[in-house]
Amino acid sequence: MHTLIILGSPRKNGNSETLARSVASGIEQNSDATLEFIRLNDLQISPCQGCGGCDKTSTCVINDDMTALYEKVDNCDHLILVSPIYFYALSAQCKTFIDRFQARWARKYLSGIRFRHDEKRQGTLLVTAATEGKKIFDGALLTARTLFDALDLENGESLLVRGVDQRGAMQKKTEILAQALALGRKIASGKS
Repeated sequence: MHTLIILGSPRKNGNSETLARSVASGIEQNSDATLEFIRLNDLQISPCQGCGGCDKTSTCVINDDMTALYEKVDNCDHLILVSPIYFYALSAQCKTFIDRFQARWARKYLSGIRFRHDEKRQGTLLVTAATEGKKIFDGALLTARTLFDALDLENGESLLVRGVDQRGAMQKKTEILAQALALGRKIASGKS
């Protein structure tokens, strides 16, 4: 069981990454599980140009750091998307990453090619938000579900955390970090 954790925050060691590291600790307790972190802000990923190049080939025509990520995502058993919420949405880094999966959407819906869809692969969303708004996660959840669908991933359990604004605020949320650790264990056991 290989888990790929996509860190979408521009901030290293911020609240969303703290949450992700707790999930990772739970995953690492299973000796059969492997995981890899990808920090989007360290990569050069151009935004989708809407050129339609992938419509016929199911392959993005842009050659940048995203090219290697397609294979990593295809090869993982569980994808964890991690982001802070900015203006009721995922970070720009996450959205750029997601938009580039138009090529995988084209593979599935235009070319009719399903990929590992019978393997019960899953996607999980981990997000943190500074405010307490009732609908603060709605946009992120819809975007993540759409991505997971395009990638033939089942929608796994999400962890959505409100009220963590200042750096280090997540470390004070011990109950949530315990939930994150438990979620990691579930992911590693294939029961999330």
